[in-house]
Amino acid sequence: MNTSSAAWFVIAVMALAANVPFFTESVFGVYKLKHATKSFAIRLLELIVLYFVMIAIARGLESMAGNAFPQGWQFYTVTGCLMLVLAFPGFVWRHLRRRPSAD
Repeated sequence: MNTSSAAWFVIAVMALAANVPFFTESVFGVYKLKHATKSFAIRLLELIVLYFVMIAIARGLESMAGNAFPQGWQFYTVTGCLMLVLAFPGFVWRHLRRRPSAD
């Protein structure tokens, strides 16, 4: 896998991972909770964990391509913001969309 396709692969998988907490009621898409819905805190924690999983995947792909460069706080800030932006469609779908009224 060349560098360009690896970068697009990471972005596509990050977009998928960013929306998993909002589109499923199970934790990480696997573990079903006993009560009906996940709280926002669980969704946020799940998003943070998936962010670090994505960083590990990206780091692994970078290591396979050659030298893995050390990253500063700026890298993690930008990628964290990217993860939040990519999670926006799922957030809107879960929390802001209009649901039909039960009239």
